[in-house]
Amino acid sequence: MSNQFTKLLSITKYLPASARSSILSKAFGKVVPYVGTTGVYYETVEPNQVVVSLNNTKAVQNHIGSIHAVAITLLAETATGFILGLNLPSDRVLLIKSYSVNFYRPIKKGQIAAVASLSDEQRLDILNTPKGEMVIPCVIHDRESDSDRDPIVVEMTWAWIPKSELEARRQGKTSDKPLEADTESKTEVEAEQNDQ
Repeated sequence: MSNQFTKLLSITKYLPASARSSILSKAFGKVVPYVGTTGVYYETVEPNQVVVSLNNTKAVQNHIGSIHAVAITLLAETATGFILGLNLPSDRVLLIKSYSVNFYRPIKKGQIAAVASLSDEQRLDILNTPKGEMVIPCVIHDRESDSDRDPIVVEMTWAWIPKSELEARRQGKTSDKPLEADTESKTEVEAEQNDQ
């Protein structure tokens, strides 16, 4: 399978790990411009696992000097979105549907990482389902802590649809309701024609 994400991976696969991560961070930042402004670093980008990290810099801090909750959520969205993107055929588009974030303990003031994983079964489901949704769990690791408990656990529900359907929706050409109405209208017309 080939899409914009897998093409970037294949171009960089022979580079040393540090150079590869740096190039992927810049390239993916161009694919999703907002993410490129936050300092997200792509450590592992594989079809079964994506690990992204964020350093605790002034730009992403909250009022107590740790990484802001919204920045942590963005990190989780990035990890889960990119793992889905790696496994999604190029004729489909991914969309965030919902998420839940559970904070179990405060994070320290250092770097955090978000880890998103997919099983081989989930990957096949994504590949073989033209339109669907999936909850992708993500664990946030606090790299400065010696606690065994993860500080934050996130579940992101992602949906995917054919690009053609998204384009039709944007142009106002399709909607579930009018399609049902059109079907009923055709049935009524066919019934009238049969009566004549």
